[in-house]
Amino acid sequence: MENKIKTWLMDIQNAIEEINLFIPDKKDFFQFQNDLKTKRAIERNIEIIGEAMNRILTVDENFPIENARKIVDTRNRIIHGYDKVSEDIIWAIVVKDLPLLYGEVTELIKK
Repeated sequence: MENKIKTWLMDIQNAIEEINLFIPDKKDFFQFQNDLKTKRAIERNIEIIGEAMNRILTVDENFPIENARKIVDTRNRIIHGYDKVSEDIIWAIVVKDLPLLYGEVTELIKK
């Protein structure tokens, strides 16, 4: 694996770890919903994840990350359609999708 891809994978890993620092301990959606700073910090890290994934796909369009294209699309939606991204979607990404992505990225970094 190219060093720059490994660097971008580490960026994704770090962004997910940072998101985990921001989310409420009990993963309480209503607490998240009422904390503007946390919402913005999480959105920013999802943007970072999407940009890193976009860079990886530019180098290797068949990179073995499930839903890689959807990750990039989510980044674009947050940045360009910021007024159409619901808190429910962001929250679902945090509790459902990011743990899976974190596992994938961690395994790839080990190789």
